[in-house]
Amino acid sequence: MFTVSGLVMGVLALIFGILVMIFPRILNYLVGIYLIITGILAIIAAV
Repeated sequence: MFTVSGLVMGVLALIFGILVMIFPRILNYLVGIYLIITGILAIIAAV
């Protein structure tokens, strides 16, 4: 249903990597948000 291109994933990874380098404490939030979004997309894809 949802297809994310490699370019978008690369840009997001780059942005998140820079944010983590600048604000190390934000890593917890980024991982949490990633897991929530991944879980929601997996549930939507399964239904």
